[in-house]
Amino acid sequence: MVFSSNIFLLYFMPAFFLVYFLTPKKVRNYVLLLASLIFYAWGAPEFIFQLVGSTVANFFLVKWMCKTEKKGLKKLLCGLSIIIPIGLLVFYKYGNFTMENLNAILGLTGHAPLTWKHIMLPIGISFFSFQSVTYTLDTYRGVNQPMEKLTDFVLYITMFPQLIAGPIIRYCDVADQIRSRESTMDDRLQGFFRFVIGLCKKILIADVIGAQVDAILGPANFSLLNAGQVSDIFTRVAALDSTSAWIVSLAYTFQIYFDFAGYSDMAIGLGRMMGFRFPENFDNPYTSRSITEFWRRWHMTLGAFIMNYLYIPLGGNRKGKGRMYFNLWVCFLLSGLWHGASWNFVVWGALHGLFICADKLFLGKVMKKIGTVPSVILTFLTVNIIWVFFRIEDFGLAWLLIKRMFAFDFAWLPFGGNAQLYVTMIVAALFSFLTLTKFGQKVQEKAYFTVFTDRQSIAVWIVAACAFVFCVAALNATSFSPFIYFRF
Repeated sequence: MVFSSNIFLLYFMPAFFLVYFLTPKKVRNYVLLLASLIFYAWGAPEFIFQLVGSTVANFFLVKWMCKTEKKGLKKLLCGLSIIIPIGLLVFYKYGNFTMENLNAILGLTGHAPLTWKHIMLPIGISFFSFQSVTYTLDTYRGVNQPMEKLTDFVLYITMFPQLIAGPIIRYCDVADQIRSRESTMDDRLQGFFRFVIGLCKKILIADVIGAQVDAILGPANFSLLNAGQVSDIFTRVAALDSTSAWIVSLAYTFQIYFDFAGYSDMAIGLGRMMGFRFPENFDNPYTSRSITEFWRRWHMTLGAFIMNYLYIPLGGNRKGKGRMYFNLWVCFLLSGLWHGASWNFVVWGALHGLFICADKLFLGKVMKKIGTVPSVILTFLTVNIIWVFFRIEDFGLAWLLIKRMFAFDFAWLPFGGNAQLYVTMIVAALFSFLTLTKFGQKVQEKAYFTVFTDRQSIAVWIVAACAFVFCVAALNATSFSPFIYFRF
C-alpha cells in the first residue's frame, strides 16, 4: 500500500484516523501498531513475519545488553543486534547483485554460472533496518534508555507513515512522543495540510514529469526488459536532439525531488496529525551553492545517519586531512550502494564523494567567489548530470544520454510541444528555486510552519480538502506510479 493510491486515500487513511481519534489515548498506540502491520502486510505479506520477528529479537537483545555488566558480553550482544537487521538487508538487497557479479567473473574464467533463486526485495528494508541500528547503537552509547514495552519498540520500527521510505528517525528523537503525545486541532490541520502539499508534489508534478521520463528511458530496472526492449530504448535516446536530452535529464531531476520530498511531506503530515514531530528531510536542495551544501539539504535524515554512525566512527576529520577525504569518499560510496544494488549507484555515490572532497580542497572557495546565482546554477547542473547515473543502470545508455546532452544540436519545442510537460516543469522549477527570494522564504514558512488563526483555519481546511479531491481525481485519470525510493 502506498500513500498515492485509492486504497490508502479513500479507505485506509479515513478509517484509521476515525478509529484512532475515537479510541482513548491509552490504546491509540495499539491502534497505530495494528494499522502499521496491516499497512505493510498489504503490500508485502510474505515479509511481515520477518520484519516483526527481527524486531522482537532486537528488542530482547538490547534489553539483555543493558542488563549485563560484562563488557565483552555487552559488545557481543550489541554486535548481534546490529547483525540481524544488517544481515537481512545484505541478504535481500545485495544477494542478487553479488551472485550476478560472481557469475560474470566465473564466465570470464570459463566456468559455468552458479544457480541462484532470485530474491525479492522487501519494501522499505533499508529504512527500518537503519532505525533498528540507531536504537541499538544509541542505547549502547547511553544516549537513551532501552524501551520497556515490546509493543512500543515494534511501533517505533513499523510506524506506517515513515515505514517504507523514511524519514529515518532516531529513537531518542521520538521516545517521549511514543510514550505520551498530544494531538490538537492545530496539529491535525497542519498535518493534513502538509500531507496534501506532499500529495500535490507527487501526483501533480512528479508523476506528470515521470511519465515522459519513462517514455524515453523505460523502467529504472533494466532486468525487467528483454534484449529487444533495451535496444528500443537505446534507439530512442540516440535519436534525441540536445534539447530533448536536457529536458529528459532535467525532468528526472525534478521528478525524483518532488517524488521523494512529496513522500516525506506526507509522512511528516500524517505523523503531525497524530501528535508526532518527525524530522524534516528536505530543505530546498536545488538552491544549494555546492555539492556539500546539497547534501546538507537533500535526504537530511540519511545524511545525519551517515555522519553519526559511519563518518564519525571511521575517524571523521580527527586523523588528518588525508584520512578525512578517504572517510568522506567511502561514506558516499557506501551511500550510493545503499541506494541500490547496482554499479550505477556506486558511481553516483562516488561522484558525489569526489565533488565533496573537491569542495574542501578548492571548489568551495571558487563557488563563494563567483556569487550565489552562478554557484547555484553550476551546482544544480552538476547534480542534474550525476542524476543520470542514478536513473540509468546501463552505463552505455547513461553515457549515450550525456553525449546527446552535449551534442549541441538543439531543437525548438521537442516532444511535440507537450504543453503539460513544459508547464509542469516550469512549475517544478519555480517551487525548487522559490526560496532564493525573500518572498519564497515567507511562502514556505507560511505553508509549513505557521500556526493558523481560527478564521485562517477554515480557509486552510477548505483549500486542503479541495486540493485533496483534485489530487484523487488526477490520480484516477492517470496510470499509477509508485514512489521512487520504495525500491531502496
